[in-house]
Amino acid sequence: MKKVNIGNTDLEVARINFGGNVFGWTLDEKQSFEILDAFTDAGFNFIDTADTYSWWVNEVGGQSETIIGKWMKSRSNRDQLVIATKVGSETKEHPNDISKKHILKSVDESLQRLQTDYIDLYYTHFDDDVTPVEETLSAYDEIIKAGKVRHIAASNLSPERLLESLKVSEVNNLPKYVALQPHYNLVEREGYETKYAGVVEEHGLSVMTYFSLASGFLTGKYRSEDDLNKSVRGGSVKQYLTPKGMEIIKALDTVSEKHNSKPATVALAWLMAQPHVAAPIVSATSKAQLQTLFDAPKLNLDAEDLELLETASK
Repeated sequence: MKKVNIGNTDLEVARINFGGNVFGWTLDEKQSFEILDAFTDAGFNFIDTADTYSWWVNEVGGQSETIIGKWMKSRSNRDQLVIATKVGSETKEHPNDISKKHILKSVDESLQRLQTDYIDLYYTHFDDDVTPVEETLSAYDEIIKAGKVRHIAASNLSPERLLESLKVSEVNNLPKYVALQPHYNLVEREGYETKYAGVVEEHGLSVMTYFSLASGFLTGKYRSEDDLNKSVRGGSVKQYLTPKGMEIIKALDTVSEKHNSKPATVALAWLMAQPHVAAPIVSATSKAQLQTLFDAPKLNLDAEDLELLETASK
């Protein structure tokens, strides 16, 4: 299994990052264990979650971390994994919050749920737009020195706040973000490519994309409004049922047929072919879905494939 380093760190990850938002939401504990076993049995080692998953159905978050923690303890495999979790997102109890007080409290709660002594990659999940970046970074400095976190990363920060954070880290010798988790996929390219790609290049950040399959649209199973009831996420796919969206699906069909593959596999392979993308984040709720993820790192798209996908998605 080919692995890559995250940024300039010693964290080595296989090139699919499993999205743990499904644990405690669309998968119960037993189903989650089965999916996690299959994922790691195939040689993958990178799992993404957040302290607030899945607050949107349970009012209070923590279900995903709890399931992952129970699974790691039962399998005694913590040292074989790279675990990423996040802090700062809202719940029904509180708004977005990246204050030092909230981070220091939240990291201990995450460690307890995960049943581990350390978090490999700790993300600023959502910016609250009020906490000074120096305060947030000083909190990370404290928990890194305490051995609770190894490295930090950023997700939903504006380009301005991300750049400010990176500058403050360098000037004040504070921990520096080593990775970015942006919304990026074949149908949603402009935001990342115009606002963040330059920052990523300049600072050598690794990229872990979220909504890598556009809420399932890029699997090809949603081709008309009649298909929207195929899953609980169908409603969020409606926005992509446009002429451009259909051109992308057509291109995915062409490339997947050429390689005897699946549209989802091709969409992930396209992401992995982009500069600095280390491991797209993607979820699965069945063994069949998992196989389409497992196949992506093995699929080498040629120049013709990439040009077809580029043209359709521009």
